[in-house]
Amino acid sequence: MDASSIKAWLAAAGRFVLPPRCLVCAGPGSASRELCDGCARSLVRNLACCGRCALPLSSAAPICGPCQRTPPPWHDVWVPFVYAWPLDALESRFKFSASLAAGRVLSTCWLAAGPPPLMPELLVPVPLHPGRLRKRGYNQALEFARPLARRFRLPLACDVLVRARRTGAQTELDAASRAANVRAAFAVRRLPAQKHVAIVDDVMTTGATLAECARVLLAAGVERVDVWALARTPLPGHRDSDCRPQ
Repeated sequence: MDASSIKAWLAAAGRFVLPPRCLVCAGPGSASRELCDGCARSLVRNLACCGRCALPLSSAAPICGPCQRTPPPWHDVWVPFVYAWPLDALESRFKFSASLAAGRVLSTCWLAAGPPPLMPELLVPVPLHPGRLRKRGYNQALEFARPLARRFRLPLACDVLVRARRTGAQTELDAASRAANVRAAFAVRRLPAQKHVAIVDDVMTTGATLAECARVLLAAGVERVDVWALARTPLPGHRDSDCRPQ
């Protein structure tokens, strides 16, 4: 028995002796992840949304009002979940509390959401500034991009986009301030040979970061840019129940 087989056997034995606990409710997890079936069912799918920016809506539409007024620079979008409980709790633990287990759970949920509408030729994670990367220890966008690349057998490039300057946190900013905050914050280090690229990020709020990344890639000569994100933040007042299947 080789080392990988032994490791897999020990992991299976560990799950049998000590079943995983759900990271959300602390109840018994499922056999394949640290998330119970009840909490998994509570994840809000982004089924009713804008076809251009994935904004959650009361009913699905090819394009929402804001996208009609200011079309986003990307070609297509894939955001399978709404940023709502319990996904937001898991994302917070992953991004700000160094819980790689929460990241693995979220990756598993993303992979289980099905394939994207159109397969790109290359995945490019949104980069972190080196200072923030040293402080956090990992890039959450890259941690999501790796299993996606493996599942869909796509190349992954971490040297295409770079942070040209450090930006402040986007969390407390409105849409206009977010766009200004990331303007000229990214640069293309290396033009990829692939002409169809998907940018990968964790959470899409206003889309300012992804839009800036898309703009610099298109300006550099990439022919088509899609955006992939795990979850989309709804507008204030949007009900999570609007996105749940009836």
